[in-house]
Parts: sequence; structure tokens; C-alpha cells
Amino acid sequence: MAHLAGLEGGEEERGADVFVVELAALLHDIADYKLNKGNDIIGPRKVGALLLSIGVNPETAGKVAGIISEMNFPGTTRAKNPRMSLIEGEIVRDADFLDAMGAVGIARTFAYGGSKGRPIYEPSVKPKLKMTQAEYRRRGASHTINHFHEKLLRLKDILRTREAKRLAAGRQKVMESFLEEFYFEWDGKK
Repeated sequence: MAHLAGLEGGEEERGADVFVVELAALLHDIADYKLNKGNDIIGPRKVGALLLSIGVNPETAGKVAGIISEMNFPGTTRAKNPRMSLIEGEIVRDADFLDAMGAVGIARTFAYGGSKGRPIYEPSVKPKLKMTQAEYRRRGASHTINHFHEKLLRLKDILRTREAKRLAAGRQKVMESFLEEFYFEWDGKK
């Protein structure tokens, strides 16, 4: 992650164990459901076993595996956005969400959509703004622009750390400006 949100933020974030944050940030994608055939348990187990095998103490390995087990896009409502068990988890999740925002987030979104053969835009296919986590995961091949509405533009509202919220404001504007320009050009007005 380009920036570990919150480490230089407020007092609460300053008390975080930087080693735990760094390990969780480096290893969090091992637990991604897309890499584990939809199984949320395999990834954290892999991480815990890996850390123990290289001599990380069991307490630290457990914290990192716990953070990773809680990492996911929590859906579209605040009720589905529980606090992470540890401040280190809040920092890692916020940094992960920040990576999906702004100019780099836009580039990543189109690269991923292209790798999956998704169209850039299909005006007749509207975004699904209310989905369960299971529906989000199996929503099928929508177009790439819908991903902005279904997830990316919602991230700023679910960030927890002060530093992440500060950084997200600018990245949000970049995405909103991009979409405004995209729709303007799509409609042939420029």
C-alpha cells in the first residue's frame, strides 16, 4: 500500500503497533476471497501459518491473521461497516481503501475491468447500490463505470482514521471529476 493511513494521524493511530500494521498491509491480499475460491477462512490461516513458520511470535501472528480475517469491503451501508478489532486493522483497511481511490484507483479499476473482459460502460445497466456481501461477490460482469458507484465513491464514507479521511477528500474529487468528464464525453458534448 502506497500509504499506511493513520500512522501519522491522531493519537489513537499513533499508538498502533507499526510492525503489525506493516505485516498485515503486506499480507492482506492473501486472504482475498477471489484468490481462495470464495473461502474467507483459508487466507487468514495461510497468513498465520506463514508468520509462525518464519519465527514471528504467536501473539503478533494472531493479530495479523485476525486483521486479515476482518478485511473486506463491508457493503453499502454503515451498519455493515463494523469497527475492526484492532486499531492496526483500521489503519490497514483504510490504507487498502485509499489505494482504490483517486487517479491510481481509476487506473487500477480499468486495468482490472479489462482483465476480466468487462465493457467500459453500458448506459442501460444501472449500478446496484444495495447488495449483500454475497451479492457483491457474485454480481457478475457489470461494466467498469458501475464499480465507481457500487464501491469506490462510497469508500470515503466508511474510512475510520483521521489521516485516511483527509487523504480521501482529494481522491474523491479526482474520481468525481473523472466521472463528470467521462459522461460528458460519452454523451458527445466534448
